[in-house]
Amino acid sequence: MGRRLDAVASMPDDGEGDGVRVLVIGATGYIGGRLVPELLERGHEVRCGARTPAKLDGRPWRDRVEIARVDVAEPDEIRAAAEGCDAVYLLVHSMDGAGSFEQRDREAATNVRDAVADAGVRRLVYLGGLGHGTGLSPHLRSRQEVGRILAEGPVPVTELRAAIIIGSGSASFEMLRHLVEVLPVMTTPRWVETRCQPIAVRDVLALLTEVLDVEETAGRVLEIGGPDVLTYRELMQTYAEVAGLRRRVILPVPVLTPSLSSLWIGLVTPLPTGLARPLVESLVNEVVVRDDTAQRLLPRQLLPIREVLRLALERVQDLEVATTWAGAGGTPSRSAVRHGPEAPQPEDPDWSGGTVMTDERRVRTTAPPAAVFQAVSGIGGHRGYHGFRWMWETRGVLDKVVGGVGLRRGRRHPVELAIGEPVDFWRVEALLPDRLLRLRAEMKVPGTAWLEFRVEPDGTGACLDQLARFHPRGLFGRLYWWVLTPFHALIFPRMARRLAAEAERIAGEPASGR
Repeated sequence: MGRRLDAVASMPDDGEGDGVRVLVIGATGYIGGRLVPELLERGHEVRCGARTPAKLDGRPWRDRVEIARVDVAEPDEIRAAAEGCDAVYLLVHSMDGAGSFEQRDREAATNVRDAVADAGVRRLVYLGGLGHGTGLSPHLRSRQEVGRILAEGPVPVTELRAAIIIGSGSASFEMLRHLVEVLPVMTTPRWVETRCQPIAVRDVLALLTEVLDVEETAGRVLEIGGPDVLTYRELMQTYAEVAGLRRRVILPVPVLTPSLSSLWIGLVTPLPTGLARPLVESLVNEVVVRDDTAQRLLPRQLLPIREVLRLALERVQDLEVATTWAGAGGTPSRSAVRHGPEAPQPEDPDWSGGTVMTDERRVRTTAPPAAVFQAVSGIGGHRGYHGFRWMWETRGVLDKVVGGVGLRRGRRHPVELAIGEPVDFWRVEALLPDRLLRLRAEMKVPGTAWLEFRVEPDGTGACLDQLARFHPRGLFGRLYWWVLTPFHALIFPRMARRLAAEAERIAGEPASGR
């Protein structure tokens, strides 16, 4: 099948095999941030190129890589970073909605092509976009033009042209997820009937790393896509089924242009309109693999679309909240300890990941942490929620009407709690004495809700963080939260202030007046 590139003589013998020295340009991006640990796992020595190297601080593999500042507009920086490297991955493109992105990508490709040649690099790997014919969208046309410019240089190029990449945080997946979850009925352009061949991000990463092992992939364009070919309409319905949502009503209409569609997507989803537009324009083109060279040279059992969506959705729903919980030192759920290329990463954009509505309140108190936690631990039951009792009782009655548990379960003990115990229509999910209490809602809600209290020392006193979090399900879940927002503005600030005052009373100190 070929052989791996020879390692350079200066590479240290660390006993991890015949890895090579690799430069990843775009290590802070969606694919780059996931590719680096995959390359390290295979025994390669990795140098990360980033325009803002500080973005890599805090990554778990930070101390295992070299960092170099690389702006693809600066040939000298590219050349310096590529010195001593056997292979370079180019994972940068200008899909930001700003004007002249084609010219910027063209100049970047020229700079990289010439700089890596001057540095003596022996393989260049580029991730482009799948598409055929002359009617490609500006985005896909530019991606393929970059591949051709790179191939004009003396360094052999392996260009992987991918269809829609599915993984938590990927722009394509986030657009799909938000459209389907928010809109049970949608009018769509005709591109919903365009065929596509989505592929899992884990399969993309595996193929990107495996090309270094197979010499025959050098100087080739490899088309990659998953095992399923389906229309975008079918993809949306498949997502709805995997997510446990009702079948969506999709009504294609001829009057929605890509420009209008991108504006509409910018309103309905958290994706910026500038990013939505090139994605929508690309959906006009059929992205289906026609050349099986990639499968012949890099044989791999690719994940079917239902499994891809399940994994991505699982990581989003579990890890979006679990990431917050881990920061509090709580005990994560079983699913939260899973890792993998689908998991959200720090370099993912702020619009990626699961949708979580949040109401956060912070109060400081002169009471010590133990007194604050004692006050927090007494919440619910006969003591209630420190104000607006009638609102809580009304919510309990409404919950009983729709088949929920209501407020009448109360609690076992006035102040003592244990993991798994009920507190009215909550259940204790995490408990760290003097530090953390997290309650998970068991009331009937269109989503999943938590009420969490974190206590931190603050000088001679303490700081109480009170967080109400809600992971909505579909459009009704979002409407539910928005309808309750005015009530939250009354309930939650008073609850936090009165808990602080209760803590000061417990500590035998005068209230601070908050």
